[in-house]
Amino acid sequence: MSVAGVVVIHEPVPELEQCLDALRPQVDELVVVANLPGTAVEGARLIENDSPAGFAANANRGIAETKAPFVVLCNPDTIAAPGTVEVLRRFAEGHPRAGIVGPELRHQDGSINSSRRLFPTIRGTIVRRTPLRRFLGHTQRAHYGLGERPDQPIEADWLLGAFLFLKRTMLEELGGLDAGFRLYGEDIDLAYRAAKAGWERWYVPEAKAVHIHQAVTDRRLLTRRTLWHWRGILRFVRKHPERLRAL
Repeated sequence: MSVAGVVVIHEPVPELEQCLDALRPQVDELVVVANLPGTAVEGARLIENDSPAGFAANANRGIAETKAPFVVLCNPDTIAAPGTVEVLRRFAEGHPRAGIVGPELRHQDGSINSSRRLFPTIRGTIVRRTPLRRFLGHTQRAHYGLGERPDQPIEADWLLGAFLFLKRTMLEELGGLDAGFRLYGEDIDLAYRAAKAGWERWYVPEAKAVHIHQAVTDRRLLTRRTLWHWRGILRFVRKHPERLRAL
């Protein structure tokens, strides 16, 4: 079965060429959706927006321009190792209800980027998204799966949206990503809706990618992205108020 690749860019990203070079030989279709006018790409179909849109809306647009039964949705600062897409494709084909599958992500220095996470709780969200994380961050080890290094596929609540292998039938059933999320939270929402619909989410460490992530909202407390992050959190809670019972 064939695989499509969709890369969304919102700002200049130095790693874009590396991302596309790594992905191009692993997929059958490759689309770049850009908020930036004048973006130059080679070996991929470029879709430029007339006006800026959020990540989820851009992802949906790119996915709609492809036909393959599987879709790799990734950030332009993520570089897939050779064979990564094939590993994920084989796994997804062997697990009919695996709607979302993710690789092991590492930072540029080789350290693990904890991409397999638990659904958010009220207490944990407050700790992670306020100055409390400087004092209580150690209480979030379970949320990030720290201390665990599975070497075999393992189910997850949700997977970081930097690199996701998605089954098109699941996306069609769920109506795609929720375009109401501008940036942040759309990956959690997609996984949560998938879980409620009976779709599995899997972490497959045999597949590997490097995520050269700036982590702006982790390093600085007050930025425009911080506002987007909180808006995403509030939208998630409005959509899924039952999560308010999860302390």
